[in-house]
Amino acid sequence: MAKIAIMPTRPRAAPPEGERVYLRPPRKSDAAGFLAAAAASRQLHGRWVSAPQTAAAFEAYRARFGGRGAQRAQAGFIALRRDDQSLVGVFNFSEIVRGAFQSAYLGYYGFRGNVGRGLMHEGLALALDAAFGALALHRVEANIQPGNERSVALVTALGFTEEGFSRRYLCIAGRWRDHVRFAMLAEDWRRLRRSHPPAAGERGTARSTTPSARTIR
Repeated sequence: MAKIAIMPTRPRAAPPEGERVYLRPPRKSDAAGFLAAAAASRQLHGRWVSAPQTAAAFEAYRARFGGRGAQRAQAGFIALRRDDQSLVGVFNFSEIVRGAFQSAYLGYYGFRGNVGRGLMHEGLALALDAAFGALALHRVEANIQPGNERSVALVTALGFTEEGFSRRYLCIAGRWRDHVRFAMLAEDWRRLRRSHPPAAGERGTARSTTPSARTIR
């Protein structure tokens, strides 16, 4: 009897990993911890963002952003601390358009308890590595309410370019709100990365360093 050749499975790409933070897609098993962190962060999130607050809402979020494959239309990551696995925040790339555009919208938020330590700064750098690496995007756009000073400071520290002002851009918490538009291009990120090359990771994966000495406090 002829032997049947079994093709080796293709290994999954290692999750983006930094000095203190790593990213991975959300899982069903994250539900309880995620919902607890979201409930504890309601005051922090305020009118800026609405994180899932119920099991059904989390599952809808996971189903939308937790898929795999380079050509998916949505891609999401949760950021966790390497030392204790606590949730740092969320980074979502939505409405990914291919063809001549190769662009996506970036949304993100942090969780109470890990704010002010530079962890979201590190996490966003890792998310951009994924956006311009595995996801093969050319442009990432972030729209932020002008009064959200911490969020504006985060994208500014990473090197995003402010491109314009959008009046009554999104309806959030029942009101149409103005937003400032920021963007990062793949060539921008390559230039920033050359100035701040990643260090070798302890487990054979590339660790990411942030492209700016400034961290968010």
